[in-house]
Amino acid sequence: MVRGKTQMKRIENPTSRQVTFSKRRNGLLKKAFELSVLCDVEVALIIFSPRGKPYEFASSSMQETIERYLRHTKDNRVKPTEQSMQTEAEKMLKKIELLEVSRRKLLGENLGSCTLEELQQIEQQLERSVTRVRAGKAKVFKDQIEKLKEKIDVYTFEGSDLHRGSHYPDLPR
Repeated sequence: MVRGKTQMKRIENPTSRQVTFSKRRNGLLKKAFELSVLCDVEVALIIFSPRGKPYEFASSSMQETIERYLRHTKDNRVKPTEQSMQTEAEKMLKKIELLEVSRRKLLGENLGSCTLEELQQIEQQLERSVTRVRAGKAKVFKDQIEKLKEKIDVYTFEGSDLHRGSHYPDLPR
């Protein structure tokens, strides 16, 4: 008698589903036992039935196996994170060190070890910075002048109205 291939989909008949669960559960528990004996490995298997009843097999202590698993997965999750944080911290320290050296050079400190080319680059950087600062300063002055001109126009207009007496007809002209 040839068995047909079983389709992998949920069994709709509850009785058939329960019978299949019991048979396959027993087969899975047997395979777990055989694996632990034949290969001398630590096996822990937990199965919950459709009604929530737990079935378990452990080649040694279930609790010890679970604790060992948790320790192993925790160590594997923490190590890459710690390693990546350590690497990131080292990169940041190098960046800080380079920025500190650059800052000192821009302030004119420790220039004795610089080559002529480095000194020219520092000079160009400083010139660009001074140009940007002057441009910003000029913009602020220009904005302030525009505001003052607007105030002068407002005061001039108000002054001419007062002089003509348009708001105060009883005043002598």
